[in-house]
Amino acid sequence: MFPLLKKLAPTRTPALQLERMVSVDGRSIPLTIRKNSRATRITLRIEPGGRSLKMTIPPGLREREIADFLDRYQGWLSNRLKRQKHGGVVEDGGEILLRGVSHRIVHTGEIRGLTRSIDSELGHILSVSGAEEHLSRRIADFLKKEARKDLEALVALHAARVGKPVRSISLKDTRSRWGSCSWDGKLSFSWRIVMAPPAVIDYLAAHEVAHLREMNHGPAFWALCKDLCPGMDEAKAWLKRHGSALHAIDFA
Repeated sequence: MFPLLKKLAPTRTPALQLERMVSVDGRSIPLTIRKNSRATRITLRIEPGGRSLKMTIPPGLREREIADFLDRYQGWLSNRLKRQKHGGVVEDGGEILLRGVSHRIVHTGEIRGLTRSIDSELGHILSVSGAEEHLSRRIADFLKKEARKDLEALVALHAARVGKPVRSISLKDTRSRWGSCSWDGKLSFSWRIVMAPPAVIDYLAAHEVAHLREMNHGPAFWALCKDLCPGMDEAKAWLKRHGSALHAIDFA
């Protein structure tokens, strides 16, 4: 969060977005500027992997003020971007996590076949068939399938404990949150969570199921969440440390 630059009376104009490139240490980085009628200050966020920047500004802010802000925070951006781990490239011979365990990616070269996790004498392997140009897509599809299998089982278990029905479960590739719960019992999760350890996957399922009873983040919600998942604190800490690295992996 950054210092208040300018306060303006809130309006009900819709949020607008502008796209541009900014230079940090000689590197050009995409910047999305979002004008928000409810914003009272400038905020700047580095997206996972350092691939882009997102800025939110209040309405009426002048271009000069935006430029001055970016100039003042060049040092901050430079230091943060240097510490960011760029998203891993999904390729033959690379590594990918599955339920917290690192797997070496092996492209079989076979046209047909399933993507499989294999525990071999050489360690954990993710065996992937099909054309090489489809390697990352096939891995993403495999992770989505595994995520759905885990989350459906865990959600059913926790929902039975709270005595609340689940209307549907959907998987998305959201970057701003790991999961969500709607008022009518629809749960949504980021499929990337399947790369985390099982205890972290369980925490995410418990978190969203707890919202079926408590649609807030008050004390009663956290008490219920911890009752469903006693290892909640450790799981939250793991996501805080490693979550951005999971988001940064490029499956394009």
